[in-house]
Amino acid sequence: MGVRELENRFVTTLRTCSKISELKKLHAHIVKLSLSQSNFLATKMLDLCDNLGHVDYATLIFQNLEDPNVFSYNAIIRTCTHNHKHSLAITVFNEMLRHAMKSALPDKFTFPSVIKSCAGILCHRLGQQVHAQVCKFGPKSHAITDNALIDMYTKCGDLSGAYQVFEEMADRDSVSWNSLISGHARLGQMKSAREAFDEMPCRTIVSWTTMINGYARAGCSVEALEIFREMQVVGIEPDEISVISVLPACAQLGALEVGKWIHKYSEKSGFLKKTAVCNALIEMYSKCGCIDESLGLFDQMVEKDVICWSTMIGGLANHGKGYAAIRVFEDMQNAGVAPNGVTFVGVLSACVHAGLWKEGLRYFDVMRVDHHLEPEIEHYGCLVDLLGRCGRLHQALDTIMTMPMQPDSRIWNTLLSSCRIHRNLEIAAVAMEQLLELEPEESGNYVLLANIYAELGKWEGVSNVRKLIRSNRIKKTPGSSLIEVNNMVQEFVSGDHSKPFSQDVFLILEGLTLHQTTTSDFMEFGE
Repeated sequence: MGVRELENRFVTTLRTCSKISELKKLHAHIVKLSLSQSNFLATKMLDLCDNLGHVDYATLIFQNLEDPNVFSYNAIIRTCTHNHKHSLAITVFNEMLRHAMKSALPDKFTFPSVIKSCAGILCHRLGQQVHAQVCKFGPKSHAITDNALIDMYTKCGDLSGAYQVFEEMADRDSVSWNSLISGHARLGQMKSAREAFDEMPCRTIVSWTTMINGYARAGCSVEALEIFREMQVVGIEPDEISVISVLPACAQLGALEVGKWIHKYSEKSGFLKKTAVCNALIEMYSKCGCIDESLGLFDQMVEKDVICWSTMIGGLANHGKGYAAIRVFEDMQNAGVAPNGVTFVGVLSACVHAGLWKEGLRYFDVMRVDHHLEPEIEHYGCLVDLLGRCGRLHQALDTIMTMPMQPDSRIWNTLLSSCRIHRNLEIAAVAMEQLLELEPEESGNYVLLANIYAELGKWEGVSNVRKLIRSNRIKKTPGSSLIEVNNMVQEFVSGDHSKPFSQDVFLILEGLTLHQTTTSDFMEFGE
């Protein structure tokens, strides 16, 4: 039997391998028959290692090759990139360049993987160097390589580099456009992202989802919902990724009816089998005030990851159900799911809402000692809130002063709020001094301090705070509220008469006020 025939038989057998143990046995036969230096078989084995996710064994196979060709190099680089071993992929590529004249020149199948690895480690300079190699070895125009370059440049924040590649492309496809849109969205440049989106000749579900996700992440929740509806109007059905992207916008706006529609749509489309979709729905219901719906969906889930548990704990805590949140945390531990930092933010918040300061201190220690998680500023914020609410203001202040990181305005504001509850002017002055440095134009801090003076009957202090507001020309941010009507979210801002139906709203309010006054007078007369 000839060598080529033997190689073909081994390739046929390799296609049936589904475990690394089977590959190792077959590899042993290949070595025994003196075929271990066959680049043809090595490439096939490397591809199998890629599919099985065994980079270490792939590296062993490749290192035993005395004279790897371009196909073997491409296979090992591809395997490393697919399995997130980006530094190793770049190391192999450098080795390939050193031996380029001797064995194998990089080709159009080499560069996309190497460029993806540069993007994977966000190494802009290295990506530029690889781009130079593309120009050196060619091909001059290759859509997959060009798209990889655009993606690399956008992920590294170099949109000018991305546009340079884009403008030089002979054939731009949807991937090229989507990479540009994604780059703008990642940097929060939603106006530019929208311009690129509008110019795009043929939009895909990825294009729409990128815009939805970009708007949601930038806090433009109204725009996220608008483009979600626009996508359906043009006949593109949402997939599970677009559903996950739009649900945070529903939660932000309190757009419950849209969220419920997405829940029914996800159930009909089979998306509820995906943990990520359920997690997004649980968070949406929780933030829209429907904690029972969150619990119902949570209880129905068969597989729960750490995100799911953490979302449910945080939701219960935010709804003031501290004891229920702690019970869920105990169930999580019994289920053998390791908590993360987000989990403990929820647990500590639960202790805050339930007034369990001793338990909160204990869980703070459990996080550090038992789970080896270093507390972040959010955890210290919960701890300060916990101690402040139960009146341990000096301990809360000590916690702030001994934090390993610089306290932010939210932590000082939390302490100031606790000072109002317990009427502690001494510590309130310390907190206010810090807030004046961190956010001197925030009107809420001045109002809070003035209220503390007023509740203590110190009217001179109230007057001084008001003088400070006037001298610093502080303007109070007008209050606003959101309401969902007929699946449309409307925002009302204090003092804003620009709504076309404002006069009707004010007339109804006057009628309600009159009705309340009349009813009140009638009750007094009856009494």
